[in-house]
Amino acid sequence: MTTKLLNLAALKAAPAPRAPYPHITASGLLSPTSASALAQDFPAIKKPGFFPLDLLEKKGAFATLIEDLQGPELAEILSEKLGLDLRDKPRMITVRKWSAAQDGRIHNDGEAKISTSLIYLDPKKDNAADGSGKFRVLKSDKSFDDMAMEVNSEYGNFVAFARTENSWHGHKPFVGERRVIQITWLRSWDDYNRKHKRGHLSHFLKKFLTRSEY
Repeated sequence: MTTKLLNLAALKAAPAPRAPYPHITASGLLSPTSASALAQDFPAIKKPGFFPLDLLEKKGAFATLIEDLQGPELAEILSEKLGLDLRDKPRMITVRKWSAAQDGRIHNDGEAKISTSLIYLDPKKDNAADGSGKFRVLKSDKSFDDMAMEVNSEYGNFVAFARTENSWHGHKPFVGERRVIQITWLRSWDDYNRKHKRGHLSHFLKKFLTRSEY
């Protein structure tokens, strides 16, 4: 099986530093010729936050990209690059279109996560030229300036990292459009089911509270 939209050769060629924790960044994972179709078929999300994939419409080029991200090739490459075994682990995909001021704070993921990847689909080349909204691999939890690297949300950019005790990351506050697909590998199906239920409950409560304001 081969991927239809993902340029995995770019990912294979990218370096994978081990400090401050295993991570990899790459550009050009999506062809410019696919940009228009992916923009047109991207889900019509109206609110900030990551949305569970099964709450969204999947069609056209977006559906094809999701198939690529769910395929074995990506897990195989990242397993080798990050020194992990992701091949048979549960994979959760969530999607964001809008970023709010409170998003991106410095944090470390919980132990249920093994690895997280982000692929950006913003139609603009760089909607955060001042540094806000750019994902940063951080050396500590003290400051966004204490970083090892950063990646902007340019179309086709990709970042992945292993969850460790010091895998601090985040981005400076950014308000606006920030199209990104997040792929998270989890330790077990129990962890997957727990996070899946939590994600659905969170969106239900947000919808209920929003309606209650009127």
